Amino acid sequence: MEKYETVIGLEIHAELCTESKLFCHCAYIFGALANDCTCPVCLGMPGTLPVINKRALEFAIRAGLAIGCEITVDSKFDRKNYFYPDLPKNYQISQYDLPLCKNGQVTFEFEGERRTVALRRIHLEEDAGKSVHAEVTGDATRSFMDFNRAGVPLLEIVSEPELHSPEEAIAYCRAVKEILEYIGVSDCNMEEGSLRCEPNISLRPRGSQELGTRTEIKNKNSFQELIDAMEYEVKRQTRILDAGGEVVQETLLFDAATGRTVAMRGKEEADDYRYFPEPDLVHVQIDAEWIEEIQLTLPELPAARRKRFITDYGISPENAEFLTGTRQLAEFFDEAAQLSGEPTACANWIMGDLMRLLNTADSDIHESNVTPAHLNELIQLIDNATISGKIAKSVLDDVFETGKMPKQIVAEKGLAQITDTSEIETIVLQVVEEHPGPAQDYRDGTKKAIGFLVGQVMRATRGKANPQLVNQILTQVLSTE
Repeated sequence: MEKYETVIGLEIHAELCTESKLFCHCAYIFGALANDCTCPVCLGMPGTLPVINKRALEFAIRAGLAIGCEITVDSKFDRKNYFYPDLPKNYQISQYDLPLCKNGQVTFEFEGERRTVALRRIHLEEDAGKSVHAEVTGDATRSFMDFNRAGVPLLEIVSEPELHSPEEAIAYCRAVKEILEYIGVSDCNMEEGSLRCEPNISLRPRGSQELGTRTEIKNKNSFQELIDAMEYEVKRQTRILDAGGEVVQETLLFDAATGRTVAMRGKEEADDYRYFPEPDLVHVQIDAEWIEEIQLTLPELPAARRKRFITDYGISPENAEFLTGTRQLAEFFDEAAQLSGEPTACANWIMGDLMRLLNTADSDIHESNVTPAHLNELIQLIDNATISGKIAKSVLDDVFETGKMPKQIVAEKGLAQITDTSEIETIVLQVVEEHPGPAQDYRDGTKKAIGFLVGQVMRATRGKANPQLVNQILTQVLSTE
């Protein structure tokens, strides 16, 4: 690879989480019975007419504004003509020369550096259906069509070819996914196909400014498969060029089982699709007032929130990266930090024990019984020495299970720390009497022997004695003949 520079451009397709499809009233429910989410419009029946979903337009503009695009005030839809069994009309309603959003850029961190990739366009189009291949009898395989997904609003985000490694392309994809999730236009669930990526890959001699012949890999809905496919394709093109051959411009599929790309069809150009304005839809007029209204609804975006967390709360960049992983997690931490005034403690509890509980329950933070108010009260109980940090962990477990406030759990279970010095001293004297060996070891200079005795006191009090007082009283007792 010292001879060649990898050049990657990405097309990201994100299904919008509108209540109905792009041109009809059908709701799309993932996992529904085949063809249960269809109507004559999305099935392409003769005589049916599409009607634009305004909410889908709003979501597209929302995405464009979040990524710094110019919004096209006079846009239109076009017919993109091609045949696939899962495309019921034999054409797709998409956008060609007047996309809703132009230009823009995505900034992200890669290998410790800040990278910015320019966007060419963001446009709206309808999704196709899905082919299902199944063995029917013996070795015979039949293909069936499920049109539930046909007509779902799809946002296509097209970058300029400014990425130079599969790893950098993945970092860019993650940044786009994060933005779309934050602004609430797509759930970006890759397992359900809500987010799919199509890289265009070419190689050129290092130092050259001319782009090489590109190939496109279709529809990857897994970051692992995406990086595997790109890495293989880079190696494949390198072998061709090293052998003096020429890369053929074509569309490829990636076979995860073999780890290879295989040819699907020759790469089409715009002329091959015979684009022309969609005759059943009028031009889309976007006024400045509506754009301004949408702009005002945008939340704080992940990069800005990370920067604020580092500056205002003094947490590390690594912790800020983790805590802004989802909008719900970032908002949870933000509220908890403001309530308690102790952002570091909040971050530690969230990233440690709360994440442990959520992962075990396979749950998300917005579904949890634990709220910022719960976490704030738990931290207060530790700060005023009502409970120890060890007991606080068990209290959090109970909060997660029941939703009760920490003070209520502590009171019901009698978990408050013993801070009465006379009571602790009585227990200390008993422990020293029962364990003369470690006590004498401490007096003889083996200072670490006190740890065993502290443990015995904590055991006798079921962890409720104040550890600092235990250490203090033990030291006094053992220092006295």
